[in-house]
Amino acid sequence: MNGAIIKKVRARQIFDSRGRPTIEATVKLADGSLGRAAVPAGASTGSFEAFERRDNVEDLFEGFGVLGAVENVNTEIASELSEKDALNQREIDALLCELDGTERLERLGANAVLGVSMAVARAAANFLKMPLYRWIAEVSDTPEISMPLPMVNILSGGLHAGKGMDVQDFLFIPARSRSMQEAVRQIARVRAIADKLAEEKKLSTLLADEGGLSPGFETTREALKLMVEIFERAGLKPSKDALIAIDVAAATLQTGAHEYFLSRANRKVSSLEMIGLMQNWAAEFPVASIEDALGEEDWTHWKILNEKLGRQIQIVGDDLFATNPNRLQKGINERAATAVLIKLNQNGTLTGTLDVIKMARKNGLATIVSARSGETEDDFIADLAVGTNAGQIKIGSFRGSERLSKYNQLLRIEEETGAPFAGTKSPAGRF
Repeated sequence: MNGAIIKKVRARQIFDSRGRPTIEATVKLADGSLGRAAVPAGASTGSFEAFERRDNVEDLFEGFGVLGAVENVNTEIASELSEKDALNQREIDALLCELDGTERLERLGANAVLGVSMAVARAAANFLKMPLYRWIAEVSDTPEISMPLPMVNILSGGLHAGKGMDVQDFLFIPARSRSMQEAVRQIARVRAIADKLAEEKKLSTLLADEGGLSPGFETTREALKLMVEIFERAGLKPSKDALIAIDVAAATLQTGAHEYFLSRANRKVSSLEMIGLMQNWAAEFPVASIEDALGEEDWTHWKILNEKLGRQIQIVGDDLFATNPNRLQKGINERAATAVLIKLNQNGTLTGTLDVIKMARKNGLATIVSARSGETEDDFIADLAVGTNAGQIKIGSFRGSERLSKYNQLLRIEEETGAPFAGTKSPAGRF
């Protein structure tokens, strides 16, 4: 008998880093191999993401319960996958999508489908006595692996911090690091200095969802100035040792097709004015990457933004692409960006996500594997970033076990493999 045959599929409701319910799925194979995976959830979510099914019962976990999605795993999905070969990841993911029958996995819930898809991959890797990143590399036909360059939340606003600042995140990129070990050492230093400077300046030290500080500045320029000061206090040279990535999350600021409202600055701006602001930030500060600079349907201005800044800095689509192959293909055709953020739960299956990574790479776009604001201790995305040779990873700040579990897994993988560090000069990078 094939020991990789699926014998049991089970899900349960657990809780993420915001204390909200999410799904954990377990898959058990005939030989006893076990795979377990937990599904993250976002706060700043795009309209084109796969559908996250919630119970919407107000007096049960404030409407955020996932018991209906759990039931779908324990009944329909468990029955469908019984006696299937866990080594056939692509076939299993296709079966799950077919069983759901909707484009965005709205019937069963993308959270139900993804939990099982990830758990199957873990079970298969355990059956083969193979590290998960190696199995992902095999499934994705990735010939070489590398350690991804991190971008790390230091200051936060937007929906991650109660709109304390208009722009959602300001991140540190350890530009001159030569290994994950060195990158983590610099990340820890920069994050500690950020705490000290905030205290000295009597700024708020409250933490945002992803562990960044939320100083509540009225302007983006104030936040960028503080980032540079943090770097310098940490003994890093801005533009050389340390770069800045910005996640605007512009969809949360949008008030019209081509209009945005910066509430902290009490200012309305057009799409072209938003582009002008970003040109100014990139000219004055060591900004190397800007994510979700405009709304997810503002295609005309994404193209203009990329024409003006795409050769100078990395232009990243998150809500714009939503890890969706159709959206990404449109972005490629429109030349709207130079990089795509990769989130498993935006897509809904592992192999669907791998296909988006492959499409991006084939068309010259950089790939950034990303966590969500509502994370779990599951370190799956660390293996995903290594196994697909993604080049970059966005985990969150150096705070909280749901973030540190991923950094710790990357350190383990580097020690085990001696894989090269992607850095800023890798083909996947746009710095």
